[in-house]
Amino acid sequence: MSNRPTGLILDFGGVLTTPLAPAVRAFEQREGLKENACLMALYADESGVRVTSDLERGAISQTEWNEFAGEMLKVPAEGLMGRIFGTLRPEPLMINAAAAARKAGIKVGILSNSVGLEPWDLYAGYDLERLYDVVVISEHHLLRKPDPELFELTLKMMDLPAEQCVFVDDTKEYVQVAGQLGITGVHNEDPAQTVAILSELLGVDLTAS
Repeated sequence: MSNRPTGLILDFGGVLTTPLAPAVRAFEQREGLKENACLMALYADESGVRVTSDLERGAISQTEWNEFAGEMLKVPAEGLMGRIFGTLRPEPLMINAAAAARKAGIKVGILSNSVGLEPWDLYAGYDLERLYDVVVISEHHLLRKPDPELFELTLKMMDLPAEQCVFVDDTKEYVQVAGQLGITGVHNEDPAQTVAILSELLGVDLTAS
């Protein structure tokens, strides 16, 4: 009996899309902000961390986040999330790898921290419900990565034990939490490298068309 994993769980932003950081830097340049202005205001500032966490858990709306972040950055709030991340594009290597895994009989799920679904929808056009077996968006469950409960919920929806799953994320902390729960974690820093690692772990050539 094979000990190969039979489940693959993928983050969305920064895994199935192009990297987040260049999109944020491009936004800062367009808005005339200093480099790392978004990082300092929203991910290093205590109140920014709290409000962004609330958004990911669905405790506040994207519009409320836009208003808060607009004030922090001193830029217009209207459509702010979409302006920050609007240049993200699909990452074909990872999307094709996910399709190849699924074709090979591996169950493939999405586990994503939400940025709100309106007025701007990060997931629009990706056809997640059709292309993946399980889709877990954090705000629907009032949880966020790295909450262990969200990983456990995903495993339940995948109907697989932790030891049978591989988890891919571009945030190292989330990969570490998955590992603590018994899920094999892969930190995505380069899509080609990640696909090679997954091909080895799953025993499937995920570069095959």
